[in-house]
Amino acid sequence: MYELCPESPNDTPEVEALLDLCFAPGRTALSSYRLRDGVPAVGALCLVLRDGSGVLLGAIRYWPVRVGGKPVLLLGPVAVHPTTQGEGLGGLLMRESLGRAKELGWERAMLVGDLPYYRRFGFAKLDDVEMPPPTNPDRVLGYELVEGAWDGITGPVMRESGADVAAGLAEIRRDPPQSQLCTEMEPVGAQDATSQS
Repeated sequence: MYELCPESPNDTPEVEALLDLCFAPGRTALSSYRLRDGVPAVGALCLVLRDGSGVLLGAIRYWPVRVGGKPVLLLGPVAVHPTTQGEGLGGLLMRESLGRAKELGWERAMLVGDLPYYRRFGFAKLDDVEMPPPTNPDRVLGYELVEGAWDGITGPVMRESGADVAAGLAEIRRDPPQSQLCTEMEPVGAQDATSQS
């Protein structure tokens, strides 16, 4: 059994250590990190997964960005401790967080990652959305939380600068549903990977 909770400030040092363990030391030099600098994460969707003993097994984070003036969730990073990769925990984090995002009123999400892995969650290549260089355009992927949410949305991914960023953007603001609290879960599926987007 696992416990899935929103990331708290007390979790942050452990999450950062997990990200350092899973990814290269230069992870913060990636273009996606430039979109996050000085911008609060979408707290209700930044989740930590712990085992019954309280050991951190995985984490996922989301950040608000804009494409074509529309609010978009930038998913990543998502990481699973190397000792538990392959147990479906990455998939659990993806499915649960995207479900919570839909409940909160978000319409679209994106990430930078490998299409063969993320296709299973419903992500598809975004042909007309540009991440800051040197991002490979073939790795820019989108997900529709609402059917047609990416239709007609094109252009560069822009850093969020609105006044309501910390609340998750004025357009999205809703009271967190009950599922935003800690929940006990069991993993589903058998394959896992990490994304550093």
